[in-house]
Amino acid sequence: MTPVHLVQCVAGKGTTPAPARDLYTSDWFVKARAYVEAQGGPWFILSAEHGLVDPDETIAPYDVTLNTMRAADRAAWDRRVVEQLARAVDPAAPIVILAGDRYRRAVVEWAGARTTVPMAGLGIGSQKSWLRNAVLGCSKAAQLT
Repeated sequence: MTPVHLVQCVAGKGTTPAPARDLYTSDWFVKARAYVEAQGGPWFILSAEHGLVDPDETIAPYDVTLNTMRAADRAAWDRRVVEQLARAVDPAAPIVILAGDRYRRAVVEWAGARTTVPMAGLGIGSQKSWLRNAVLGCSKAAQLT
């Protein structure tokens, strides 16, 4: 079964409403998007404002992060995301998470062994390198087929 990828939102955003895949502008997000799109499967964005967001959904810029959210609000966000995932994702699908601990904690608890966090423990610079190398690996593999 094709994995579902989840990508964390970032602070760097455009200034006008846009499809979520295009709203986030940071170098990290651009690399994460390239990686998940190279995988060819479904993916979603974990948005601090909106919860689980389809990359084609148009949303406006916002300034919310789980990192500064009160614990009760984070718990409500966790519940919301798990409910959205339960509706959007096949219950047997593997889930690959490209997100920090606060953004992934509830998903890992909900999906358990189905989750993979390939960049766990890496700093931002190492994550960018991992993503760049993974995208290069995908493009080289595509050339071989």
